[in-house]
Amino acid sequence: MTIDISEAASSRFARIREGDLDLQLHYNDLGEGAETVVMLHGSGPGASGWANFSRNLEPLLAAGYRVVLMDCPGWSKSDPIVCRGSRSDLNATALKGLLDVLGLERVHLLGNSMGAHSAVAFALANPQRVGKLVLMGGGTGGASPFVPMPTEGIKLLNGLYREPTIDNLKRMMNVFVFDPSDLTEELFQVRLDNMLSRREHLDNFVESLAANPKQFPDFGPRLHEIQAKTLIVWGRNDRFVPMDAGLRLLAGIPDATLHVFNNCGHWAQWEHAEPFNRLVLDFLQH
Repeated sequence: MTIDISEAASSRFARIREGDLDLQLHYNDLGEGAETVVMLHGSGPGASGWANFSRNLEPLLAAGYRVVLMDCPGWSKSDPIVCRGSRSDLNATALKGLLDVLGLERVHLLGNSMGAHSAVAFALANPQRVGKLVLMGGGTGGASPFVPMPTEGIKLLNGLYREPTIDNLKRMMNVFVFDPSDLTEELFQVRLDNMLSRREHLDNFVESLAANPKQFPDFGPRLHEIQAKTLIVWGRNDRFVPMDAGLRLLAGIPDATLHVFNNCGHWAQWEHAEPFNRLVLDFLQH
């Protein structure tokens, strides 16, 4: 079955009024299935739901799922914001507002890096609204006992926010994935253009870090509260969020499974798209 998948055709905006938030969110909405998968992107400069998950949409849509990609406040075409508290909880609040606008009571959540932190925060605050959870390269904060913190990748990411140049982008992406030979000049240029088109997002991220260096709290003591069936996915060679964070999630979430991809960095759903898609689809369907 051939499905017409287009960023432009699926682009939507919603006004969110939830808690302290009153802002416009951008999202992509594809498919018309009875079950909805919401995908939450990571925190890299220039990131968006579409950029993070374009390789993962077709199998879910072909299987009959509706897919919603939310651009978090302060990213892509969503409104800018300075976050002085927990970014995980802010994004979870925004997600609740979006689901209410869309009339979606219960969804599956798939979060990458910051998106995984946000998915955990949402599941803790709204347990009845979560079907299944997929967490990749994130989900809880806290220091690694094995890897110096901040990690090599996070240092490069923060440096890119402060100096958004093509050279700094390439330095970060070289660490972001296991095999950078798959990264094209076109991909670099598109990502750089996305970053520079919304310079206020970059400045606000730097201001947020200055106000609160720990944007993603340690949910470790509360992970046992998550009752949703959970799939944890990690790259063995992740240089942004070390794999022991995935082990902490596995130990804390009662109904969790961990899958580790070898020869994989921080972008499992892109670097190993086909096996990742099969893994997620099987998890959602069984």
